[in-house]
Amino acid sequence: MQVERRGDVAIVTLRGGKANAMSREFLEGLVKLIDEGERVASGAIVLVGYEKYFSAGLALPTLVGLERPGMREFIDSFGHAMLRVFRSSRPVVAAVNGHAIAGGCVLALMADLRLMGDGPGKIGLPETQLGIGLPAVVIEPLRLSVPPASFVPVALEGRTFSATEAKQVGLIDEVVPQAELLERAVARATTLAAIPSAAYAQVKAALRGPALERIARVAETEREHWLDTWFSPAARARVDAAVARLG
Repeated sequence: MQVERRGDVAIVTLRGGKANAMSREFLEGLVKLIDEGERVASGAIVLVGYEKYFSAGLALPTLVGLERPGMREFIDSFGHAMLRVFRSSRPVVAAVNGHAIAGGCVLALMADLRLMGDGPGKIGLPETQLGIGLPAVVIEPLRLSVPPASFVPVALEGRTFSATEAKQVGLIDEVVPQAELLERAVARATTLAAIPSAAYAQVKAALRGPALERIARVAETEREHWLDTWFSPAARARVDAAVARLG
């Protein structure tokens, strides 16, 4: 992972191993990169992955052996990292350069603006297809990002979408030619960075405050409900099969 400064924009490139799968180390690195991005650039942050992945989601092979206390600790780390992005006072633009599946889609949802390249990448929250629920740290940002009419295909059915389809359901804001994605994201971030920072931060905090309050209020209860789904027999069978397919 690395941070590059371009004008008032910090480009945070996610490089966390195969497919940018989210291990504990990936999540800790993400928090440090957001901290560094805010330190080195006064304006905005762009998040981008590498090659054909923004992030393929949780690193399932590292998680299948965890008992409930260990998985509770991991999902708390996941929530902490996601909320670090969500709470940033800076404008955050996600340049979705490739697959953004499950946790990768969640990370994109934490941004203020989502651009996606028109390549073969898919984005979505397929957790229900595995028999897994969605914790409050996912549900509340999702409510802010997609229209209610999209809750069924995105959250309940767990579909994955091409860039064009994702724009139609509200998961992303703009489809960009793949070769122009990073430059376009930096340009959008630069425009947001030109807005007086105190005003931007106040309005952003006001818009996201109710979601953060709901997350805090139900976090522990919803985490346990999520863990119930993770450790259900149906989910265990599906997750084990998914890990087996990964080789």
